[in-house]
Amino acid sequence: MRGMVINMEEAKLRTLVQIKAFLDGTSEAAFRVPKEGRNPFIERVLKRFGHAPHGRADKGILPRYIERMTGLSRQQATRLVRQYRKDGNLSKQPRAPKRGFTYRYTAADVALLAEIDTLHSTLSGPATKKLMERAYLVFGDARYERLAGISVSHLYNLRASQPYQNKRRHWTKTNPAGAPIGKRRAPQPDGAPGYIRIDSVHQGDQDGLKGVYHINAVDCVTQMQTLRSDSFLNWKIL
Repeated sequence: MRGMVINMEEAKLRTLVQIKAFLDGTSEAAFRVPKEGRNPFIERVLKRFGHAPHGRADKGILPRYIERMTGLSRQQATRLVRQYRKDGNLSKQPRAPKRGFTYRYTAADVALLAEIDTLHSTLSGPATKKLMERAYLVFGDARYERLAGISVSHLYNLRASQPYQNKRRHWTKTNPAGAPIGKRRAPQPDGAPGYIRIDSVHQGDQDGLKGVYHINAVDCVTQMQTLRSDSFLNWKIL
């Protein structure tokens, strides 16, 4: 079906008047050129109509037609038209290779960094860099030639890489912290009121009757006291 539409366009739409009538008589999603055929389609259209003299009223017909048939936005269609007029074709843009840059630090360097971190219990980045510089410049260990010039920031990048993690994982144990839950102790006021001490006193029983219980709440800072006797069910502020 899509191929029939393209063939029809190539065979019958020969003038801008016909293209304008086609745009006015079709809906937005009536026709779509397949994604892989967009660039060849745009090349054919521009080759046929791109160099023909257009008046001001007809200037936007071709961009509209390209947008309608390809589903591209106005900005994308304009960019492709500009590229065609500049280069004469719409060949695919070269893509960057998947691995465009070679790695400066090899797997052996990462393993060496993991080894020195193990020996020195993972020092800070500047300290580790200094150790590797001394290993190469002072002690002549050629294995540290590349690592001697590494930046501190990239050293941390190597530590975060998967090859380094496979070689060495550094675990920090959780330090237990005791929480005094339910521990009875006197409050330690810091000079602000609000530290309350509760005292209770039983007056004693007499002739088989329960005596009075006195509950005394004392602010440790202001020494304000609130007293309650359960036989009278009232509070007194002292």
